[in-house]
Amino acid sequence: MADAALAAGHHCSSAVDTSFVSLGYGKIAFLGVVQGISELLPISSSAHMRAVPAFLGWPDPGSAFSAVMQLAALLAVITYFWSDIAGVTVNFLGAWRSGARRSPEFRLGLCIIIATIPIALAGSALRHLLNQCDSPFRLLMVVGAACFVMALLMGVAELAARHTRETNNLTYTQALLIGIAQVFALIPGVSRSGSTLTAAMFLGFKREDAARVSFLLGIPAIAAAGLLELHELMKAHLSSHGWDILGVGLLVASASAFAAIWALMRFLERFSTWPLVIYRAVFGLAVMAGAYYGWIS
Repeated sequence: MADAALAAGHHCSSAVDTSFVSLGYGKIAFLGVVQGISELLPISSSAHMRAVPAFLGWPDPGSAFSAVMQLAALLAVITYFWSDIAGVTVNFLGAWRSGARRSPEFRLGLCIIIATIPIALAGSALRHLLNQCDSPFRLLMVVGAACFVMALLMGVAELAARHTRETNNLTYTQALLIGIAQVFALIPGVSRSGSTLTAAMFLGFKREDAARVSFLLGIPAIAAAGLLELHELMKAHLSSHGWDILGVGLLVASASAFAAIWALMRFLERFSTWPLVIYRAVFGLAVMAGAYYGWIS
C-alpha cells in the first residue's frame, strides 16, 4: 500500500498531477472506456474518473488526465456533428466578412463564442486550485454531493421544461445562461454535458436539441481544457512511457465517446432523461456513502 502511495506521490507535483502513469496500460484502457462513455452522457466523467478508481482501490488518476481525455470526446463530437460544425464555421466566417450577420449560422457561431466566455474566465482563475494534487474539489464527498444535486436539478428540468425550442431558436442571452451553467462543471461531479443540457431544458429546448446545443456550445471549452493540460504535461516533462499510456487512454476513449454520443442522441429522440437522472442520483449517493463510511478514500 505504501509503495502504491509512493508511486502516486512520485508523479504528483503542485503544478500538475501525473499519477495516472502509475496505473499502467490495462487500467488506463479501462478508465478510457469509462471516460469516453461518461464524458458525453450527462452523468459526469470527472465523478467517474474520481470514484471508479477509488472503488477499485486504484490511485486517483488526477484532473490533468481527465482534462486531456476530453480531447477524445472532442473528436467524437466533431465527427458526429461534422456537417453542423462545418456549416456554422463556413457561414459564420462568410457572414463576418460580408457583414450579413443575421443568418442562423452566424448567430449560432456567435452563441458558441459567448457561451465559452464564462468558463474561460472561471477556469483561468481556478486552474491551479482545480489541478493541484489533493485538490479540495476532488474530495469524494464533494464529488458525490455534486453528482446528486445535479441529478435533482436534471429531474426538476425534466418536469418543468416545455421541450418546444429547437437549436435554430437559440438566442445570445440563452447562450450566455448556458455558458454560466457550464462554469459549474469545473466542480467534479457536476458534468459539463449535464449542466448545459439541464440549462437548455430549463430554457425550453427539446431534449435532443438541448443535447445538440450542449455539445456544440461545449466544443471550445472541451478543446481548451484538453489542450491546456497537454501543454502542462509537456512542461512537467512527462516521460515517453507516460505519453504512451496517455495515447492508449485517448484511443480507447475516442471510440467509446463516439458510441456514447450516437446512443444518447437516439435515446433522447424517444425517451426522457429520467433513467440518467436516477443513475446519477444513485451513483452520487453511493460515492457519498463510500466516503462517509470509509469504504473508499
